Amino acid sequence: MILRNAAIAGILFAMTPSQAFADSGLITKPSKYSVLETVEKFESAVKSKGPAGWIVFSRIDHAAAAREAGLEMRARTVIVFGNPKGGTPLMAKNATLAIDLPMKALIWQDDQDKVWLTYNSGEYVAKQIYPRHGLAMPDGAANMLETFLADASDRSTQ
Repeated sequence: MILRNAAIAGILFAMTPSQAFADSGLITKPSKYSVLETVEKFESAVKSKGPAGWIVFSRIDHAAAAREAGLEMRARTVIVFGNPKGGTPLMAKNATLAIDLPMKALIWQDDQDKVWLTYNSGEYVAKQIYPRHGLAMPDGAANMLETFLADASDRSTQ
């Protein structure tokens, strides 16, 4: 039993963050940029889709908040972003959707100083988040969201 548990732990440890988080609906991509550069590139990628309704609502710097509390934490910045044209009518229909939207992306630094970008996949949003609020996302919308997220994340990490 101990050997089996050690083997499982070894496999999980050897997995990349993308593999380890895939079942949870999280997509994690390595960035070749610093945290700040990745944050700025992600925000720029979202803002470039402004004509389609995409905006950045805010940036939350968890490491800065930790420092203010006298604590240490590696970089952890959350970008809150979304598309009010798409989300507002659904929130008007079901207010609890606002607990999960707007969407968020996390740019973070691991213990080896590697920078990562993590976000919920479009499929997860369509199959978990929307149904949790009694809503359905049309297949076409889920595919468009997935394409948007892949493009924005690739533009900010590669």
